[in-house]
Amino acid sequence: MKNKFIPILFFACLLACWIPAINSPIALITGLLFAHFLKNPFPDQTAKATKKLLKVAVIGLGFGLNVQMAISASQNGIGLVIGSIFFTLGVGLFLGKILKVENKLAQLISVGTAICGGSAIAAFSPVIDADNSDISVSLGVVFLLNSVALLIFPVLGHFFEISPQDFGMWVAIAIHDTSSVVGAAATFSEESLKIATTLKLVRALWIIPLVLISVLVSKFYVKNEIQNDLTEENKAKKSNPKIKIPYFIGLFVVAILINTYVPFVTEYSSYLVWIAKKLLVTTLFLIGLSLSIEKIKKVGWRPLILGITLWIMISVGSFLIIT
Repeated sequence: MKNKFIPILFFACLLACWIPAINSPIALITGLLFAHFLKNPFPDQTAKATKKLLKVAVIGLGFGLNVQMAISASQNGIGLVIGSIFFTLGVGLFLGKILKVENKLAQLISVGTAICGGSAIAAFSPVIDADNSDISVSLGVVFLLNSVALLIFPVLGHFFEISPQDFGMWVAIAIHDTSSVVGAAATFSEESLKIATTLKLVRALWIIPLVLISVLVSKFYVKNEIQNDLTEENKAKKSNPKIKIPYFIGLFVVAILINTYVPFVTEYSSYLVWIAKKLLVTTLFLIGLSLSIEKIKKVGWRPLILGITLWIMISVGSFLIIT
């Protein structure tokens, strides 16, 4: 009897992901607990749906960005945004090797910390062909730190008596996910919220060049791999390497342009973004289904140490520079 109710509970959880109170961390944890105690009733179908939903969600999030707002925000703090992104990516990959974190997992944690948390991980994971385990762990690390940041940053801001302008800039740089940036800034002041939101949009736009650069690097790597492989059989197998072109990033750009220059769509952009975010929450539930307690134990403490170290470095560094 128990097995008959598992699919019903599965679809009930999918519907629950669209409840406003259910956010990304809750969905991810729910999927993890579901898989651990009840088992995923549709492993093959959910694995295929996960990557497709991730792409659709990223495209939808583009309707939350505005080109003009991004240009306006870039006049204040753009240098710090760019510097923090490249610093975080470089240090993250370096520390990943030192801590012996699996390469794709280290890339996802670094990208999520450098740009915009779950959205960046969602956009970048198909490009490097990351598996669900790497996606789950990287999202888990990022969301855990987001939750902590949402609570402690406003407290630290008041303790150090940071101005609203500086606080808005600080949270836009130091907190990963957009929702946590907005939440922390809104808790501090209305002025902080405006600054934090616009700068976060600029930071989020760096998903595009990062993904495109990654595709070019992947092509270069595969070509060299073919040339350096001395085995004729392997040469034949790799003679026509298939690189996955991230078409959804192009659609992401189109969504930004439409949201900026098409008034009719702009009226409904907030609804489209809400749908996209809920699709991302649903996807995180599915991703959680692919992760088990055993896999988490197998991954170990290193990814968490990597994420915490990067977060502390970018938080303290940006705070000192801004103040």
